[in-house]
Amino acid sequence: MNLSSPENRVPTTLAKSFAFAALLVPAMAGAADAPSADAIANAVSNHSYQGSMSEANSGFNEYYAPDGTIHGKGYKGKWTTKDGEMCFAYGEAPTCYGVSIDGPSMVLRQDGDIKGNGMLIEGNTVK
Repeated sequence: MNLSSPENRVPTTLAKSFAFAALLVPAMAGAADAPSADAIANAVSNHSYQGSMSEANSGFNEYYAPDGTIHGKGYKGKWTTKDGEMCFAYGEAPTCYGVSIDGPSMVLRQDGDIKGNGMLIEGNTVK
């Protein structure tokens, strides 16, 4: 059997093509599956978000009021949404994060890295 013949290279070429396609599918699916601005707003409005950011000792509990305000223990801010993102402003320019929501779980990402995660709980648990 001559392994260098064109007939024997086809399976190798197909295998490489399928492997490359398999790498692309999750990346394309992630962009297509990003929640809309309305879907994010509906998920977080009138909910508290209890979680933490990637820094040590960064646990938090915030309430996202329907009027776009954030209420935390001893601080306030504003929240807005864009397709695939949620933005937070605490007296300065907003910082936006890519958002994925799975049931009550919400993950915040920047540049592909997880920066925060937690659970959405209906109502205001900050009081």
